[in-house]
Parts: sequence; structure tokens; C-alpha cells
Amino acid sequence: MKRNERATSLTDDSAPKRGRSRGDGTHPLDGTVMTVGQEGEPVAAAASSANLVVEADLPAHVGPPQLAPRRQLTFGLERFSGVYVWGALLLIFALWVPDTFLTTSNAKIIAGDQAITAMLALGIIIPLAAGVFDLSFAGVLGVSVALTAYMQVQGHSPVVAGLVALAGATFIGAVNGYVVVHLRVSSFIATLGMSSLLIAATYWITDGKQITEGFNATFLDLGTKQILGVPMPFYLMLVVAALIYVLVEFLPVGRYLYAVGGNPQAARLAGVRVDRIVFGSLVASSFVAGVTGVVLAARLGTASPDIGPSYLLPAFSAVFLGSTQIKAGRVNVLGTLLAIYLLATGVKGLQLAGAPVYVNDLFNGAALIIAVALAARTARRV
Repeated sequence: MKRNERATSLTDDSAPKRGRSRGDGTHPLDGTVMTVGQEGEPVAAAASSANLVVEADLPAHVGPPQLAPRRQLTFGLERFSGVYVWGALLLIFALWVPDTFLTTSNAKIIAGDQAITAMLALGIIIPLAAGVFDLSFAGVLGVSVALTAYMQVQGHSPVVAGLVALAGATFIGAVNGYVVVHLRVSSFIATLGMSSLLIAATYWITDGKQITEGFNATFLDLGTKQILGVPMPFYLMLVVAALIYVLVEFLPVGRYLYAVGGNPQAARLAGVRVDRIVFGSLVASSFVAGVTGVVLAARLGTASPDIGPSYLLPAFSAVFLGSTQIKAGRVNVLGTLLAIYLLATGVKGLQLAGAPVYVNDLFNGAALIIAVALAARTARRV
């Protein structure tokens, strides 16, 4: 008798559960997602559509309806503020010194003079994207200029002189990479020490004197020949910019660079060879500095022992300021080019207005501080 009562109790308890759904909207037996129909009857819905509309099908909402946030017009200030500043500078100096600033010759001078700084800045985008500093690129530039001049003075062809300079620059980059990757020295300290060594090497190669003779005439045409009134180095800079842009934006190695720079531990766990990327970035930076040194030797037709260090600050100022433009929060090619010519326009305008000679260093130093502050603020927001 007790056995029959127990069976009846089990049957009564379980029977109602077969036809009703759980509170979480799924059938207790087969897990089918249930929604509420118009008649109050449970209706089964497909799982793929339930993930999208199950909440919208509920007849009641908790709390007041949520309004979509109002879209604010920023006019691209977060990404293109440099364009507005550049336009403002052009307008200011056009009204201040119209006779000398608003000329075709002045525009050509700015374009040609900044080609060397732009090439160096483009080169250090690569290690900075990987999260390492290269403070030796200006020293590599000086050594490359000195080697190019010295080899031609010794009677070698410009091709041999250029290859020797490029080989030396690549070797310096490899030494930087070895010290940073294998000896685990901070990239800032390693490349700063290398920069001091390279200044000494430049003095040794030039014997502390300025080399002004012995250059091949065809070689000098590389730096002095003009196309549409603009010197050849400007067009070489555009080629370098295009190559680095493709490298960092469209090739897998570019994604590896940004991944290593963003989070090296996560990149290593994802299978990226972090040490190889860091090593290669330092070699690439030195190679670009070596190419720039050969071009600078052709443009100047001279080599001096102190030619490199003066390019260090302007290049870094441009890269950090460029990291707040176009693709805010990371170093990029287009932002760097914008920053280069924004800074050059400001300096040139002040010079034409009669500012003292030290305005160049003053302007670049202030730009570097502001650029780093803006880059840090942008990185926090991103």
C-alpha cells in the first residue's frame, strides 16, 4: 500500500513539470529556449535567433526606456587636430610675413629641408612600434655620412662607399639588438651608450675635421638634382614612407610589431617570436638611418664630426606628436609626416618673422614635451 502511494506521489509531482518552462526561459527536458506568445502560451524559439531577440520579445521592461547617446560633432579633432593647427599656422604667418612666407620657393625649401628629418623619424617608428627605444639613430646617421665621405676620398666609387656605410649601419643595429635581446639591457640605456660610441667613431673617421673634397660629381647629383623644383631627397623620403607604411599597416610583421609593443607577454603566448621582432626592429631602424646618411652626404657634399646629434630631438618630437594624429594612440607613418611639416612650418615662419636663431631648439623642445603629454593622454583614453 505504501509503495502505491509513493508511486502516485512521484507521478503527481513530476507531471506538471513536463509541460512548463523554467524561470530562465528554457524547457526543463530538452533546453529549448522559450518565449512568451500573444496568448500567454510558451513558444519555442530557435537558439540562433534567441540570442538576439529574446529580450526584445518580453512584454515588460524593467525601468524607464534607455535613450541612445547623442552623437557629438567633433569635426575630427581627436584624430586630425594637427591639420587644424597646421592650417592655423599657415594663416598666421601668411598674415604676419606674407612677402616671404607665401612663396613657392619657401614651400619647396621646407619640403626639401625636412626630408632628412622625416626619413629618420620614419625609421624609428619601427622600434617604437615594438616598444623599444633607439637613441642611436642620429649617431648612425653621422657615422654613415663620415664613411660615405671617407671612402670616396680614398678613391672608391660612390656605390662601394654607400654599401660600406649601409653595412656599417646594419652592423650597429645588430649590436644594439644583441645587447637588448640577449644581454637584457634596457633599450634606452643600450642605444644611449651606443650613441656616445658612435659620436666618438665619427670623430675618429673624420679625424675631427670637416671633409669637403673628394666627392664624386654623379653622387652629388643625388642630393642636388631637382624635380619640379623640389630636391631629390624629398622623393626618396616618400619612397621610404611608402615602404614603411606598407610594412606596418598591411604585412603580418606590422601586426607583430604592434602586438609586441602593446603587450609582449601576450604576444609571446600567442606564438609571436618577441625577441626576433625586437632584434629586427633595431636593425631596421639603423638601416634606415644608414640610408639617410648616404642621402645626406650627397645633399651636403661634406661630412663633419658633429653632424648627427642635431637630428635626434626633431625626429622624436615628430614621431611622438604624430602618434596623436590619424591613428591616435600608436606611432604611425601618416601622423609622423603631418607632424614633421607642422613643426617645420612653425619654425620656418618664426625664422622669417625675425625670431632668434635658437628658436629651432626652443620650438622642438616644447613640441616634444607637449607631444609626449598628448600621447600619454591619448593612450589612456584609448
